[in-house]
Formats: sequence, structure tokens, C-alpha cells
Amino acid sequence: MSTALHLTFKEIWRNRGRFLLFSLVIALITVLILFIAALGEGLGSGNREYIEKLNADILVYQDIAQLSIAGSTLDRATLRAINNVEGVKAAGPVSFASVSIPIGEAKDPLDVSLIGVEPGMPGEPPAIQGEGLLRRSSDDAIIDETVAMVANLNIGDWFAIRTPQGNKAEFYALRVAGITTSQKYSIRPSIFVPLVTWDTLRPQASTRRSVEDLTGNIIAVQLENPWDFDRVQERIETQVGRVEAVDRKTAYESTPGYTAQQSTLATQNGFALLIGVLVIGGFFQIQTLQKVAQIGMLKAIGTPSRVVAIAILLQIIAINIVGVLIGSFLTVLVASGFPPNIPIIFELRSGAIAVGSILLMGPLGGLVSIRYALQVEPLTALKLA
Repeated sequence: MSTALHLTFKEIWRNRGRFLLFSLVIALITVLILFIAALGEGLGSGNREYIEKLNADILVYQDIAQLSIAGSTLDRATLRAINNVEGVKAAGPVSFASVSIPIGEAKDPLDVSLIGVEPGMPGEPPAIQGEGLLRRSSDDAIIDETVAMVANLNIGDWFAIRTPQGNKAEFYALRVAGITTSQKYSIRPSIFVPLVTWDTLRPQASTRRSVEDLTGNIIAVQLENPWDFDRVQERIETQVGRVEAVDRKTAYESTPGYTAQQSTLATQNGFALLIGVLVIGGFFQIQTLQKVAQIGMLKAIGTPSRVVAIAILLQIIAINIVGVLIGSFLTVLVASGFPPNIPIIFELRSGAIAVGSILLMGPLGGLVSIRYALQVEPLTALKLA
């Protein structure tokens, strides 16, 4: 092993410029793979974050909506029927729309999801600062921390939202009652208002209606016993009728484009890894071809083939590690300058899988060069001498 280590690092030091250049190539591959993984995590989280964090066990849709939130409409009679189902602790309607928050003349408006909820019912996120929604109709809002950061808002501040109303845009003022954790929906940060207020503010809203006339896109349901999910789900669909009840995971995976988006990014990541294997394999194959005479001479003086193979493998691993470290540093450096509303999230688990894949693809790419080195005969060195 000591001989193999000596051969490995002696050659790296003698050709440090060449190996540093290739480490930088591996670093760029690392940056690409880490950013694809972070983009997949960010886009996925941006589509599922609110539903994934929802304080509910079951989400109820209109049966003909095919689990599309935008295509689902549930009235107050359905809400009352769900509340009467055995095993249901609480149920609250949730409605969704898109509006924007003007930030200033020098900056583009911040697009946000406007989510209408019943104060104190499932669907309203807990406030980590300030307080929750206290009245059914008010100008209070809970904003998520991304909105607070980008728009520079604090508890008690007033802010405007811009919403299309018919053929023109209208502006409405809301007060920050509370700030919650990141609650992205449809890759936008979210603000939460009472359902009555939401009906007034939503794009192309009609005149204010009574509470009894309000509808929700979905109904969030809390159970008395969460482990009794299957039976309560069946009761809701049977007793209420014309509804479909699912868990949170099924709900966000049914979001239009979510599965296709994740599959596309996973395919891109796979191709990036494949390209990495081919690039690394090609480089070390060329390296091996350039030192056939040296390998033959080593074997001629009695160096075992096992030592030669270990030396090449250690060389591949060392160059790969250096490249991955440089690439990881560059990724962190570049990511630190991104604004918080960019949908890129570097999660420990996905990052570790990406880095582990890169470290594995180095030895895999170098297998061809190791096999070729093992086939070199001592006579080759004598012929080239």
C-alpha cells in the first residue's frame, strides 16, 4: 500500500497543473449536479410546502375535480356535512388565488399566493411571530417569512396588494397580524386572510357575499384519532357524497405538473452523472495511454499488478475528492448571493446523495483505465525504449 501511495502522489505532484485543471472540470460537474438537485428540491418544495405543512389529516376535493385544487369547489353545506362525520375533530375551507405585492418603483412586484382560511380552523398556519387571524372579516393577514424578508415587513406594518378586478387593477391594504414559516404554494410565497376578506380581494371578485354563500376550493379536516384515517376517509366519501378525500402526500403529488417536473429534473441529474462518468473515464484513459511505458517498466522491475491498480484507483479518488471539495465550495459561494424567493433549496439529504454519487462516479469512470493498465505487459516498455 505504501508503494501505491508513493506512486499516486508522486505522479500527481509532478503533473499538478494537469491534475488541477481536471479537478476544476470535476468541480464544474459538481456545481451542475448540486444545482440540479437543489432546483428539484426547491421547485418541489415550492409546489408542496403549504399542503405538506397543513395542520390537517385529510383534504377533501370535489369528486369531479380529479384532485385539482383550481377545479374544485365546495360549499358550506358540504362543510357542515363533513363536520357531522364521526371521527372528524374540525374542518375548515381553504381557497386559493394569485395576487402581487408592490415593493417599490425600482423593483418588480412580488407575486404571492392569496389563501383564504377560516380563523382558528384547519388551514390557518400557526404564527411564529405576532398572532393568528381573530375575526372572520378583517384587514389582518398572516404572511410567510419569505414575504416578510423580501418585502421588509414586520408585525403591525400595513402593505398593499394588487389584484385584477374586471378590466382594471385594484389595490387593497392589509395589516401584518402574524408571520409564519415558509408556506409556498404554486412556487409562490403565501399570505393568509379570512375567507370573507379573500372573497373580496381575489381577482375578478364579485361584490361581498354572505358567509353562507362562500365556497372553498378544498376542505382541510383534522381527525380526532389520526390513525383512524382509512375509516374516516371512507365515511366522508360515503356520507357526504360527491367528494374525494385524500392524505396530504397524495394531494401535493396530484398538483398539476408536480410529478412531471420532478421526473424531468431527476432525468437531467441522471444525464449529468452519466456525462461525469464518461468525462472522468476519458481523462484517465488518456492518462493511462500516455504512461504505458512507465507501467510496463514498473512491471518489468517486479511491481505487482495489484500495486499499479491501487495506485491508479487512489489517484482517481484523490483527484475526485479535490474536485468535489472545490465544486461544493463554489456552490455554497454562488448560492449565498441568491435572493430568498429563488426556488433553490440545498437540503442535506439531497446534497449528500448528489455528492456521494459524484464521488462514486470517479472510480466507476476509471475502471476502464485500470483494466487497461492491468493488461500492459513488461515487454511493452522494452519495445518503447
